[in-house]
Formats: sequence, structure tokens, C-alpha cells
Amino acid sequence: GTSYRTPHIDKLAAGGIRFTHAYSQPLCTPTRVQIMTGRYNHRNWTYFGILDPKERTFGHLMKDAGYRTCISGKWQLQSYDPPDFPNAERRRGTGMKVTKTGFDEHCLFHSWHTEDKGSRYANPTYYRNGKLVKQEKGRYGPDVSVDFILDFMKRHKDEPTFVYYPMALPHWPMVPTPDSEEWKNPERRLEEDVKYFGDMVEYMDKLVGRLVSGLETLGLRENTLVLFYSDNGTHLKITSRMNGKAIPGGKATPLQTGIRVPLIMRWPGQIRPGTTSHQVCATFDLTRSILNLAQAKVSAKRLDGLDIVNHITARKPDFARTLFWRGKRGERIWSAVRDGDLKYVRKVEGQTQEWLFDLSKDLAEKNDLSSAQPKELIRMKKLLANWEKDVQPAR
Repeated sequence: GTSYRTPHIDKLAAGGIRFTHAYSQPLCTPTRVQIMTGRYNHRNWTYFGILDPKERTFGHLMKDAGYRTCISGKWQLQSYDPPDFPNAERRRGTGMKVTKTGFDEHCLFHSWHTEDKGSRYANPTYYRNGKLVKQEKGRYGPDVSVDFILDFMKRHKDEPTFVYYPMALPHWPMVPTPDSEEWKNPERRLEEDVKYFGDMVEYMDKLVGRLVSGLETLGLRENTLVLFYSDNGTHLKITSRMNGKAIPGGKATPLQTGIRVPLIMRWPGQIRPGTTSHQVCATFDLTRSILNLAQAKVSAKRLDGLDIVNHITARKPDFARTLFWRGKRGERIWSAVRDGDLKYVRKVEGQTQEWLFDLSKDLAEKNDLSSAQPKELIRMKKLLANWEKDVQPAR
């Protein structure tokens, strides 16, 4: 991409491996639920903004494996709705509390209160190790998150540690960062405008640099696996440039621009620096990889993913992969399946629309092959239908 300056993320990629076919869910909440549980959402989903209290997260499992655990950033998985929101009574207070997630320490936006969640950016409101901090004047939420992580790592540098940073940046609302000119005026720090998206991306990069630098200062660089990953594609209102082309955001859709995301891994001595992988992988692969590395005790049948880190460090050849997506928003239901280089997408909203793409030749999904390859269309539809037999309707 050429729209944003990201020197620290670029350096992270240069020192590790960059994936070109990593996938998430189309929205942040289902992706975060998926990475914490290591399973497809139809196995763990209750409602949007809810993590089932019965689930075992990678926080629980890493802690059981002997790791000190920390989560810092955003939560939004106990109760997302204000009281007057339609059907809010079904959801409010039903999700997993941060104190029950298996993390020893936490510093999180929107993790306890619902009505007055405050800002995640300027003058942030957050829940830190059991204490609610309201509207901390003059602070910037993402800085608070990173400061907390760096302090945690410093205090536990001689112990095995696992840190999960579900960052707010560059999620909506798009507002100034401390590096924006408008930040100088306290009255404009929560001014919403898509023009600030670039500033938010670049501040995110700055924070990645702070974290990596912190590892090096503490002498942890050589023995730490760093994963950089996104939980959905770019917002629909944002267009970025990549390889000389304009790429509109596709968040909330199963198109490539909604689910194909960055993934970088850096692990000195284990992952060859400056390499690129075209292996197709997904959120729950990261979960299984992390748990396997920690030798965490978990039933293999409980996880949907594959150990992608072991696959990379063992330098095994790429293999074909079948992945599925399904989501409902209002009356619209999106479904998709990728099998090898083929991808089938279906949208039901009153009537049904469907498309078939060959991603090896058409990564932008401009050329529908439904009519040209009817046998492949039927095969892909059967793959999706067989998978959906195990899927409960999204609520």
C-alpha cells in the first residue's frame, strides 16, 4: 500500500514473514471472538457484542500453561447495547466479564459499563485491573493501552508472558490523534471526519514501533513471537491505493476487501526474515499455533484451526485450503467459501445473488465466472451447503 506511512510495520515484515492470503471475519467482534476461542463463530456465537461465559479463551489456556497473561485495548464483549436498544434485555450483562477471561491483568475500553462507555481515543474511559477510569483528561486511549502493556512486560520480563492487544486504532470513529494538527485544540480532539483515517493508521504504526522497541529494551526480542494481524477489512468509506490501484474498503462484506487482511509474524531464529507466504490461513490458525507453541492442554477437536506457525518454521510447501464465512445483518445474509483459488459468494436480501471468482487471476473480484464454469459453481455451492448444515442461524 502507498496511502499511509508505516515504517515500523514495514520493518516488522522485513524482519519476519508477510502473508498475502490471511483472512478474518468481515467485522471486528466475530473475529475477536474467533481468535480468543479458536473456533468458527457458529460454534461459539450467541449475540453480537457477547462472548459466551461458558467459553474457554486463550487467556485461560495460556495461563494454565504457565504464562503470565495480559489483555489491553478494547473488550466490548459483555454487553454492547444501551437499555433502549431493540431486544437489549436479551444481551445486557450476558457476556463474559473481563475478570473471568483468564487474563491476569487488563486495561480495556468498554468492558464493564454500557450506557456511558465514553471515548476510546481522546479523554478515554477504560477499566484497568478492577478500577473504572472515566474520561482521563488529556490522555489518548491507545497510548494508555500500550503504556499498560510495556509496564506489564517490564514487571514480568523474567517469566513466560502472553500479551493480547486488541487495539482500537484505526476503528471508527475517525478522529484526530496526538500527531494531528487538530489535536492542538482540545475542543477538536473528538471531531469526526474520515480525513483522520490516515493519521490513525500512522499512529497505530507508531505504537507498533513502541511495542517492538520495548521488547528490544527488555532483552525479549530474540525469544518473542510477534503477530500483527487485522480483524476486518477497511471501512466502506475509505479508499486506499495499492500497487497503483484504488482499493475501496469492504468491511462488513465477505469480499476480499472485507476479509483479506494483513498478517505478519516475526520470530528471530525461527522465521526467516524478509520472506513472503502465499499460504491461505485464517484467524483460528493463529489460536491453534499459539496454544501449540505454549504446549497448552486443549482438545484438538475443540479447535478449528491448523498450526500455521509450525508449518512456516518447518518450511513446508503451501497447501490448498477451504474456508467459510456466514453473517447476517438485518435482512441481509452473506455467505462465502474459498476452496483453493476459487471463491463463491452469495448474498440473500429478498432475492439471491451469487458470484464465482478465480482469485489467482482476479483478486479484485471483478470477473464473475458463474455462467462460464457451471460445474465449479455447483461444486462450490455444495461445499457451502454441507458446511451450513452445522451452522445455526445468526441471531
